[in-house]
Order: sequence, then structure tokens, then C-alpha cells
Amino acid sequence: MAAAGPLAGLVVIAIEQAVAAPFCTSRLADAGAKVIKIERPEGDFARGYDDAAKGQSSYFIWLNRGKHSVVMDLTQVEARRDLSQMIAGADILVQNLKPGSLEKLGFGADVLAARHPKLIICTISGYGEHGPLASRKAYDLLIQAESGLCSITGGPDEPARVGISIVDIATGATAYSALLEALIARSVTGRGANIHVSMFDVMADWLTVPLLHAEAGGSPRRMGLAHPSIAPYGVFSSRDGAQVLVSIQSEREWRVFCQALLGDIALADDPRFSSNVLRVKNRAETDRLVAEAFALVDRAALVANLTKADIAFAELNDMAALSRHPHLRRVRVETAAGAIDIPAPAAIFAGETRAYGAVPGLGEHKLRERTSRETKDIK
Repeated sequence: MAAAGPLAGLVVIAIEQAVAAPFCTSRLADAGAKVIKIERPEGDFARGYDDAAKGQSSYFIWLNRGKHSVVMDLTQVEARRDLSQMIAGADILVQNLKPGSLEKLGFGADVLAARHPKLIICTISGYGEHGPLASRKAYDLLIQAESGLCSITGGPDEPARVGISIVDIATGATAYSALLEALIARSVTGRGANIHVSMFDVMADWLTVPLLHAEAGGSPRRMGLAHPSIAPYGVFSSRDGAQVLVSIQSEREWRVFCQALLGDIALADDPRFSSNVLRVKNRAETDRLVAEAFALVDRAALVANLTKADIAFAELNDMAALSRHPHLRRVRVETAAGAIDIPAPAAIFAGETRAYGAVPGLGEHKLRERTSRETKDIK
């Protein structure tokens, strides 16, 4: 039988759209919180991103399981009155509207904190509440570009985007961890919190290493599937065309690799390759040795040899390979178009089975009556 979840009993109001905030609140819902998603009459625009999930948006299916959907037109006085009553009964408010939007509607963080001192408020934005770009619209790829992430992604010829919405996901995960910190603090102090998480700040934090390299005069180069600081660390082809990515992390591993895969232990002490710094300096020659050795062996033998030598490696897979991968865990969520199996959340709690709620239809849940604990009365 599924456990109730560690956040059972908590009520979350999510005035959200797209990916970053829904990622955060989906994790709160997975942990048992009651997440009430406030949608405009036309719905979260992520509902229309694609039709890959049985005619429904893959993004929306992924990030909105287990939530309640309540439609509100917050330009209307009655809707704002309903929202005010809902917030009065909530533990957490998460929102990623355009900066200043909630303030204009009378729900600024300062106002809410004064009314509800135990409320935890999390505002997600592109560039934060202040600063020269605070009012600029921001989406995932825009922040990938503005932060410099694209400049270190891709091959030598041109920059590229990361193949998933990494900025949104990283921002949602950061907001989730900050909310958990705030819940722990509230359990001690009894006070809520006012949290701000910007997509730009999250990416700047994640880009600390390449930034420090650049400021030290060694701006990272785009290297495709190679590593700028380690060699050999890249993709090489077997005799039958399989692409295998191999990584050598220490001199001990290099010595084993030279003997077991390159067939020449003397290379371990060769002055061109005897340290990682030297192998990076002589990357072209290092990679040539590996490429020539791998090209002599078929995939099955290469994988067996790497495994036996305990060398870190991976096969270069695509989404079709992931779909049938033996390590892929899935969970089933119900949707209006039927059950859909999606990758399972990464965290595994030993001895605990979690249930994942259905993906709500637009406005599927209604307000029963207006009370000071309105959030408890969503059906």
C-alpha cells in the first residue's frame, strides 16, 4: 500500500505555467502535498506545447501529475477574493508569473507575509526582482544563451542548446530544495519565508567552474563529446561502428587502460601521456591511440574488455535506446487519454511505495464553498 508521503497535510497554491515552477510543485505533490494549480481560463500554455503523450502535451503530463486544477480569472474581483481565502489556508505559495503581476493584483509578498506570517512564498523569475533585466521575459533557451551556457555547449564550429530544458529543470529543483529548507526552518521558528529564485542566478551558479576558468585566462572551448580538462574522455568507434564514450580519471586507471585496452603498458610512462595534464596537452595523439585500439575490436568484445578492466564507459544511446534500456524505471500516471508510463522520479526511499496522482484536466476541480480554509475544500 502506498505511503501518504512526508508532506501529507501541507497545502500548496501554485500560480504557475510552463516548466520551472511546475517542476518544483510536481515534486511537492509526489511527496504528498496537496498542490492546487491555479490556471487562467485558457489553461497553462504548456498544455499545448505538443501532442506526444496520447494527444496530450508531454511537458504537461510529466510536470502536473497529482495536482488539482482550478480555473481562475484573476482580473475578476470574485476570483481574487477566492484566491485570498485559499491562500489563507495554505502553507506554501509558488508563482512564476511576470514580475510584478501578483503585486498589481494585491498579492505582493510583503502584503501576504503581513497577513499570513507562517506562509512560505516562492517566486520564480527569469532575472530576479531587481536589476537591469528584471522586467525582461525569460525562457529556458534565452537564459541558456544569456548566461553563456550555449557558448560552452556544442562542437567547435558553433554553440548549441542543451537538449533538454535544463534551465527550467535546474530552477525548479533549486526552488524545491529551498522550500524544503524553509519548511524545516518554519518547524523551528514558526515563521514563513519569502524566497526568490531566478533562472539566471541558477545557471550562473551552475557555471561556476567554466566562469572561473575564463576569469583565469582559460576560457573553455566547445569540444562536443570530449572533456576540456581530462583525456582520454570522449567518444570512440568500435570496429563495427558502435560509439563508446570512455573516461580515464586517474593515473592508476590510465595504467590499467594502457595494458588492458591499448595493449602497451609502456604508454603509461611515456612522457607524452604519463599525467592527465600531459595527455590533455597532447590530446590529438592520445585520442589517436585510443581510436586505433578501439577500431580493432567489435562492440561486444570492447564492452567486455572495458567491463573486465573496470574502466568507466558508456554507450552513446538515443531515445529509442533509452526507451528499452534495462535500467530505466517507470511509473504510471493516469490522464484523460489513458494511463501513460513515464520515467520514475530519481529518489528511491527504501521500503516505501509512492503513489502518483492523475494529471488533471483543465478546471477539473471546483471550489465547494468559500471559507477561511478554502484550500481544504477542493473537490
